[in-house]
Amino acid sequence: MAVSGGRTPWKMLAALAAEDVPWPSVQIVQVDERVAPPGDSDRNLTHLHASLLEKVPLRREQIHAMPVEIPDLDAAAAQYAKVLESLSGSPPVLDLVHLGLGPDGHTASLIPGDPVLNVVDRDVAATGLYQKRRRMTLTYPIINRARRILWLVTGADKSGPLRQLREGDPSIPAGRVNQENSTVLADQAAAAEL
Repeated sequence: MAVSGGRTPWKMLAALAAEDVPWPSVQIVQVDERVAPPGDSDRNLTHLHASLLEKVPLRREQIHAMPVEIPDLDAAAAQYAKVLESLSGSPPVLDLVHLGLGPDGHTASLIPGDPVLNVVDRDVAATGLYQKRRRMTLTYPIINRARRILWLVTGADKSGPLRQLREGDPSIPAGRVNQENSTVLADQAAAAEL
């Protein structure tokens, strides 16, 4: 399972902790991560631990954090890509990728205008600055190979981008994600334009 960041998904993951999941056979990888110190509130891993990982019987070796503490982010991204290959084959195919949608149409750390949007030869890449942080992200090739994609979209500020996502509008980063194997869960505010 590949897990993305944002603020709302953590509530969903906290609820997942109460479900009957075969945790011994689950591997958790990250979709994206901000470059910040361990335990920082900007880190997706910090919230992932608090909402899910501390509540379910996962062994440390089942959790695969993006190595954003490594100063050479490109080398760190290549290292993480090798982790994904060891878990999911070559090229890696993830069973489930959990994504959110930003008000600007971004998903993962695939941000409008960032050169990482054009990466087609790597599954993991480093981004430029966005909201004062560099990030590491899965790229379109690995996201689009996933067996299932689960979108969680909440809030009125996502209604326009959600409509564009559903239309497959490539002018927003999320619109370039394969919708064939996708399921979208949206609240009423986000679904207002559908």
